[in-house]
Amino acid sequence: MTVMDRESELALVARLRAGDAGAFDVVYDHFNARLFNFLARLARRREVAEELLEETWLRLVSRAPRLAADTRLGPWLFTVARNLHVSYRRSRALEDSHAVGLLGLWPSGMPQPSPFEFASASQTERRLEEAIGALPVVYREALLLVVMEGLRPAEAAAVCGIGSDAMRQRLSRARAKLAAHLEEAAHPALGVLSEVTS
Repeated sequence: MTVMDRESELALVARLRAGDAGAFDVVYDHFNARLFNFLARLARRREVAEELLEETWLRLVSRAPRLAADTRLGPWLFTVARNLHVSYRRSRALEDSHAVGLLGLWPSGMPQPSPFEFASASQTERRLEEAIGALPVVYREALLLVVMEGLRPAEAAAVCGIGSDAMRQRLSRARAKLAAHLEEAAHPALGVLSEVTS
């Protein structure tokens, strides 16, 4: 992931506000794969992620003239993508407990590997992806935004519409739940023991 310096970002925002199609292409090239991976990990369904990604870009196109001159593009785009996912979940009334068991990450017969699949090639990475996917969505999105996408906790808090302290608490709980899941996956007998002793 290449980091966009602030001066270049502000110039891009100015170009977007002026309706420069070339600026949109630059932003698209910089963020499209990251947004897709974020949405795919949240939604756990490729077709849903693709629809939400398309809607995210449509929102940028329609709202570009009204962007604030000092807009931070990454947090703005991830906020839009996350809010679209929340709306999707509300409209479908999906429960995390059902979604994990019923929905595969990718439908069968996908024509070509995605960037996400390349990133998940090794066994360790697959276990990590599975553990992240098993987290409740509030913890999953916190980890994805801060750890995977490199947003500062304050930016991730703004994306999620919560305070910085609440985001730090979510991150702490997400890391603890992730570690517990990975530990249980590495030593399945521990999960059985904890069920017997509780």
